[in-house]
Amino acid sequence: MKYLFVVALWNLLMNPCRCFYSFWTAPNTNNHIMSQHRRQDQELQLVSEDCNTKRKHGEHKDIMGEVTRTHEAIQLLDKSISTLQMELAAKRSTLELVRSGVPVTSETSQSRKKAFVVVGVNTAFSSRKRRDSVRDTWMPQGEKLLQLEEQKGIVIRFTIGHSATSNSILDKAIDAEDAQHHDFLRLDHVEGYHELSAKTKIFFSTAVGIWDADFFVKVDDDVHVNLGMLATTLARHKAKPRTYIGCMKSGPVLADKNLKYHEPEAWKFGEDGNKYFRHATGQIYAISKDLATYISINQPILHKYANEDVSLGSWFIGLEVNHIDERNMCCGTPPDCEWKGQAGNICVASFDWSCSGICKSVERLKDVHARCGEGDSSVWSDLI
Repeated sequence: MKYLFVVALWNLLMNPCRCFYSFWTAPNTNNHIMSQHRRQDQELQLVSEDCNTKRKHGEHKDIMGEVTRTHEAIQLLDKSISTLQMELAAKRSTLELVRSGVPVTSETSQSRKKAFVVVGVNTAFSSRKRRDSVRDTWMPQGEKLLQLEEQKGIVIRFTIGHSATSNSILDKAIDAEDAQHHDFLRLDHVEGYHELSAKTKIFFSTAVGIWDADFFVKVDDDVHVNLGMLATTLARHKAKPRTYIGCMKSGPVLADKNLKYHEPEAWKFGEDGNKYFRHATGQIYAISKDLATYISINQPILHKYANEDVSLGSWFIGLEVNHIDERNMCCGTPPDCEWKGQAGNICVASFDWSCSGICKSVERLKDVHARCGEGDSSVWSDLI
């Protein structure tokens, strides 16, 4: 009996779940004592196992709670580190622009300006009429353009480099146009159709050095855009890291040198007839600040393929990037965008696939804007 009491006391001390044990009165015969001992040992073992199980369940809950709290702290720390890295990278990008000989403007000489989205409208020297059609439709002008930046954080600039000949008549024409409208972002880039991938890299690197924006958008100057719907669409994805938004596609890799979109490095994509990896179509797409910063940091070693949209998609392969397939960024021209608007699904962008933009955009953009535009007041509503 003394032995049972010691065992019970030992189990009670070793088990914090405060289990209580009952004892039998010891019989007088030895057989009964031995039987009693065996039964008591079995009962003590069962009770002890039950207490240990309860203790383990409690410990498991405590451990899981600690794991959750630790994971949340790590996520918060990781976000803070990422923010600091992006700020540092942006400073480095600005310094690189200065070192590479980019003219220092009032924008680059100041600290980065806060914005929600920077829209770069890709254009060429020969596209003056296209630019004017954009100015006459979806792109505000003068004071309204400045108000859009200050009040809504939406920055819009025509992006263009310079000609191969220094201070040529083409460059002077752009300088005069910019003096009139103040809506250009000049890039340290030699213009050329086969240099669009390089221009894309330089646009993002330049823009992220000037503006501290949540998103950076590239759009062609023959595409119709509803700025209010663009802002609303981007705002839905603001909390997501490393975001790449556009109409995702996977076109064929063209090895035939006689075709317009011939890919000289077609062999890298496997056998004839293979398709490219998923990437946003080049008419319009958006990337978040961290991806623009990534391009800025790694600009010298980012490979350029024949097609600009393929090049951009390739830079994100192997990274943890959120590919967002937004079909409202690739609506057709009327009646497609018109029908969708009437149904309450206003399009972000409209163009014709057959022309990689709006066919005869100079003549047709006003009509597209009239029939598919969201209304001039939409962009000024409290969207962001």
